[in-house]
Amino acid sequence: MSEDEANGDEEPADEPDERETADEEPETEAAETEEEAESDEDGTEEESESAEDPEDEADAEDEKDLNEDANELEAIRGQLAAFETQTEEFEAELEAAETEDDLDEVEPKLEAFREELEALEIPEPPEEDDEDEEEEDVVHPEEELQDRYDEIEDDLEDLEDDLEDQRGPYAEDVIGEINGVAGTITGTRWTIEGEEELIDPVEAFVADANDLLGASVSVPDDLEPTECAELREDAPDEDEGVPERLAATLEDVTDAVEDADLDPDEDAETIAALLEATDDLEDGVDDATEWTDLKVREQLRREGFYDVLDHVKDFPPEWHALKVHEKQGNVEMILLALDSLGSEFMEDHCMEALERMGREEAIEPMIQKASRRDTKAMSILGKIGADDEQVVDALLDYVDSNIQLQRPAFRALGEIGAEDAVQPIAEELATNDEPAVRSNAARSLGLIGDTRAIKPLSDVLEDDDADRVRASAAWALNQIGTKEALEIVADYADDRAYLVQAEAERADLEPAA
Repeated sequence: MSEDEANGDEEPADEPDERETADEEPETEAAETEEEAESDEDGTEEESESAEDPEDEADAEDEKDLNEDANELEAIRGQLAAFETQTEEFEAELEAAETEDDLDEVEPKLEAFREELEALEIPEPPEEDDEDEEEEDVVHPEEELQDRYDEIEDDLEDLEDDLEDQRGPYAEDVIGEINGVAGTITGTRWTIEGEEELIDPVEAFVADANDLLGASVSVPDDLEPTECAELREDAPDEDEGVPERLAATLEDVTDAVEDADLDPDEDAETIAALLEATDDLEDGVDDATEWTDLKVREQLRREGFYDVLDHVKDFPPEWHALKVHEKQGNVEMILLALDSLGSEFMEDHCMEALERMGREEAIEPMIQKASRRDTKAMSILGKIGADDEQVVDALLDYVDSNIQLQRPAFRALGEIGAEDAVQPIAEELATNDEPAVRSNAARSLGLIGDTRAIKPLSDVLEDDDADRVRASAAWALNQIGTKEALEIVADYADDRAYLVQAEAERADLEPAA
């Protein structure tokens, strides 16, 4: 044993050096710190990944929507392809159809096909932003599908038209054509020559129909056009004129067609021949001379307009004839000239003659012209003076119109004495901003003479700013002429306006002897 050992100073061999231990501990702590840091980083990454999840979910959702849209478009492509195949099959069926029964089988198929096609909805293409708009030739799949859909729809319409074209013709078509021609014959004003020209095509048609149907229809052999029928005066009885008797003959032909009971398949040739014959009949009727085919002067000559002339004093001769007719009171001849002559010169003279004559026979045509804002016609209605409901209604339409139409309407209503016009005219008197309108309204009320107008007229006389309007109100009160109205006017003998003074002096308060 050594001295050191003996003294107990020997260090244990297994005990580590304190410095080494001290050095090792920081390494351990550093390792732990690194692990924590790594753990923290992992946590941060996890949190970061977690924070990005909503965007990922949105992207995934968008992708899912795109896939669904693509699948929907693909499904529509398949449907359209099937529709295209069906249209080809329908076309083949129509080509093979030979009878009405064959067509009856195809028709419900086309109807069902249309329902299916219309039930298919093509999505709208996405909205384009400014950048997309700058790009050219960008065609979206939705647009391509819509184009295919439209082509299929066009093909379907063609098939439906083809089906209808292949049907018939039917006996009903023949009857409809004949009735149409008969309506033209009876609904047209023919000349004497025209009535004569109608007979030949009708006879030819009846002969053809008899041959085709084995019928025995005949055209009357005593048909005689008359001048009175042409002029629509003293015409034969309703069923005795040439047009009416020809129409009755054609009705006999339609009865024969119905009796024949023609089958659209078995009698197709007969039906087609009858339709061709009706076409010839229609052409013949169209070639006959209508009244409107005559020149205006020839129409007037035939109407007897020039019969009053022994010689022509004025030019044009229509003007001279017009003067004679006015003297003779021939209102119908003046209306005939007004309706027939297109010159503004003659129209003015016709209207002036009617206004001077003031005859009730002119009421209806003047109402028609007044409804088209014709101020001269309004004046004529006033001169006629008939308190007719239609006349008053036509004129009342212009009471609150523009000043150019109000003036003749007010005047005419006043001349007629239309009591129904008092209230609306009084409203214009009280509210219209134009002094000229208020003045015309006041005079109209004076002409009508209704006592209900006294109060609004007295108010205007007292308060209106325009002396012209006040003078018209005073005149109107004098026209009404009751004691109350005259006393109101008489109080204005010292008025500032001379015209109002004059009306006040004219007010006669003394009772008639």
